[in-house]
Amino acid sequence: MPTRDGASPQQGSLFGEILDWMLAPLLLIWPISVALTWLVAQGIASRPYDRELGEMARSLGQQVAAAAPANTGKGKDRYALAPEAAALLRADASDTVFYQVLGLRGELLSGDATLPVPAEEASIVPWELQFRDDEVGSDAVRVAYLWVAPEGQAVGAKTMLVQVAETMGKRARLTNEIIKGVILPQFVILPLAVLLVWLALARGISPLNELQRRIRSRESSDLSPIDEQRVPDEVAPLVRAINDLLARLDSSMSRQKHFLADAAHQLKTPLAGLRTQAELIQREIDVGRASPEELKRSLAQIARASERAAHMVNQLLAMARAEDVEQALRREPVNLAEIAIDTVRDFVPRALERRIDLGYDGVVPDDSRLCVRGQPVLLGELIRNLVDNALLYTPAGGLVTVRVVEDPFGQVVVLQVEDSGPGIAPGEREKVFQPFYRSLGSGVEGSGLGLAIVKEIVQQHEAEMALDDARVRRAAGGESPDGQGPGARFTIRFPALSRLRSSPPS
Repeated sequence: MPTRDGASPQQGSLFGEILDWMLAPLLLIWPISVALTWLVAQGIASRPYDRELGEMARSLGQQVAAAAPANTGKGKDRYALAPEAAALLRADASDTVFYQVLGLRGELLSGDATLPVPAEEASIVPWELQFRDDEVGSDAVRVAYLWVAPEGQAVGAKTMLVQVAETMGKRARLTNEIIKGVILPQFVILPLAVLLVWLALARGISPLNELQRRIRSRESSDLSPIDEQRVPDEVAPLVRAINDLLARLDSSMSRQKHFLADAAHQLKTPLAGLRTQAELIQREIDVGRASPEELKRSLAQIARASERAAHMVNQLLAMARAEDVEQALRREPVNLAEIAIDTVRDFVPRALERRIDLGYDGVVPDDSRLCVRGQPVLLGELIRNLVDNALLYTPAGGLVTVRVVEDPFGQVVVLQVEDSGPGIAPGEREKVFQPFYRSLGSGVEGSGLGLAIVKEIVQQHEAEMALDDARVRRAAGGESPDGQGPGARFTIRFPALSRLRSSPPS
């Protein structure tokens, strides 16, 4: 459950949570068990005393039924118990016994007048023994009663009521004894059950502690998978996920190490050139043979070497930005045509210097159909690297064209950069996107990172990229300059913003 400030609550101990869920029902059921035991004990304790009380009431009823027809005017004394029988009823030292005999008209014939009669709605069935709980004064009593039909009376005639009642002392004591015999052992069993649950949980969680110990004892450089055979089945999916994470982390770190090693190697060349030229100038100055022309040549070489080093550093920074997933996720609607035109405009001076025809061929930038959702800085870096790569490999008098068009169905926005250079052999078209890879024999000085940056940005924008020859397109348009190669055409298809808006949310 989230807390008030929106943060997730701190996860507690798994051992404690499982223990709580196991002990809470046990502690909840225990009071219910005590209540049920008390009810059952009451029934068990009442059963023998009810049987004895019922026999007393039935015996008294039989005596009353036999005495009723022979009544010769002796009145109520005829239904009174003999002194010996009355003394026997009163002989119980722990409980008080009451009895009552009511005549055909409800008049008291014998016994205790304080004993209540049954409720008016009680059914009257002759000779059916019934029980009820009642009170005599302030004492709770158990009453056994029956309706007696005098001998010789017709069926359906009036009946007499015979009741025998007894206080609840013996029953309460027997109930308490039964409860003690059942509940007291539970006070021993319950802590023992808690202890056994504790030990069972500790035993069950011990493999997790062992797994934690093995992970903590690893070296920071050890990214080998964890042995899934030594963990419980319930933990195996978690270990499998950790192994997958370790494999991806190992692959990522290997790529980074390889990248850093290649970057250090690539930076060594311009830096070594700078150092060599500086030492050469220093030596020439020391011997007094440094002419202004030689100094200018050396300084020009130093400038070119520093420019290559700066370009390499900028490309490394661009690669880092392209691999920054957090930055790539900060997307917004971007007009791809505007970025393409701005990039072409920035490269015009360089194209004029190399006598290359650089131009934009596409839809006007104010067309909203050319919008994509992306990161403007990364998209600008993508087009810049494609144009830079095309200018590097296109000879003087060549042609470099950038175009942004919409497909006929409005599903994608297409970016194309093509040149009239030597092209890329089919066997190398996968390799050119690897960092620091350069085609052999091209004679072109570059960082080898441009197309790797392009691939990374394309992947982060969920776009599709294709590389093929540009000769077919130029031959169809009749624009192929004499002496130019097959050229290379990079085609990138971005999801159109209109399609993203119309698609249902995932």
